[in-house]
Amino acid sequence: MSVASPARAYAQPLDQQDGSPLLHLPSPMFPERKPGAVLAEGLRMSPKKLPDNKPSDDQSPGAPAPGPPFGHRPVMLEEVVGMFAGVPEGVVLDATVGGGGHALGLLRAFPQLRVVGLDQDGEAVAAAKSALAQFGARAVVVRARFDALGTILDELGVKLLSGAIFDLGVSSPQLDRPDRGFSYRFDGPLDMRMDRSQGLTAEGLVNESTQAQLATLFALHGETSFARRIAAAVVSARPLTTTQQLADVVSSAVPAAARRRGHPAKRVFQALRAAVNSELEVLPLALDAALERLAPGGRIVVMAYHSGEDRAVKQRLVYAATGGCNCPPGLPCVCGAVPTVRLLNRGARKPSAEELAANPRAESARLRAAEALPLVETRPR
Repeated sequence: MSVASPARAYAQPLDQQDGSPLLHLPSPMFPERKPGAVLAEGLRMSPKKLPDNKPSDDQSPGAPAPGPPFGHRPVMLEEVVGMFAGVPEGVVLDATVGGGGHALGLLRAFPQLRVVGLDQDGEAVAAAKSALAQFGARAVVVRARFDALGTILDELGVKLLSGAIFDLGVSSPQLDRPDRGFSYRFDGPLDMRMDRSQGLTAEGLVNESTQAQLATLFALHGETSFARRIAAAVVSARPLTTTQQLADVVSSAVPAAARRRGHPAKRVFQALRAAVNSELEVLPLALDAALERLAPGGRIVVMAYHSGEDRAVKQRLVYAATGGCNCPPGLPCVCGAVPTVRLLNRGARKPSAEELAANPRAESARLRAAEALPLVETRPR
């Protein structure tokens, strides 16, 4: 796969969707940080050798539903599993294994496939290991952030992938636990860490960032109209230590008419979560690494739950599908670009009405998928 120019990637505005390269976003919280430095921050646990043999925070108010930890309903399960029919025998990487729902569906449907699951949340790893234990050597679960996927697969001796799944965002068990701090619906500490062993929390960002940094962060995640007002209100109200405090401050900073369109804290919480977990920095890197590992005929399926994630996914898949071609649309390619995948659906697929009726939290899901081309295939002239 061609490597995009970092200079060109950084020139690409976040809200531009022309398919030009987007490697990863400079962090508005840490502008002095070198791009790619986040690669050194991935948490890993040394796995054993592999034998041969994620929605927006829009749930209804109320107490968390009872149930075991990570009793998560996988979003668009049938669509995801169906995408892997016919892929070559081998290993599918579930880069965000969560409670193991998608991995479980794959292992049941396709006996010729094995799964390597990654997750940086220790509770998710424990739940996935328990759920997938019935498959023995066909399933390996490792605690790691997905930008470490290359290192993990190398340690497992996996050179090529039959497929890869990225189910982005926050799982229901994470949202429903007030102590995790992901939801504005429940009062809890301002945490928002996927990996609770890392130092940076949402409380730290809210109370230590400048007003300009907060406004930039909120604007990147869709609060273009009120980002400055919200940032000013947050700074004036500091120190803030709980999710309810932050949600109230955000609500008070937004006009009543805007509040009627949905909870104004939704995008603010998404923005803070993304910054705490370096989500938009590491996602394009991880997608490129997974794409480069796909065997011919292997497939990648990605589900995003907000516009920033989906934009990054679209740009990386389009770049791979065009080989980074920069020739004028409608004219023959003369730049020598070579595509490495073909897109499997035009635009993003959405959950069915039946699924939304059973699982309203799936409403914001957007699924994109691509299939790796044979190595000898080149862009049509």
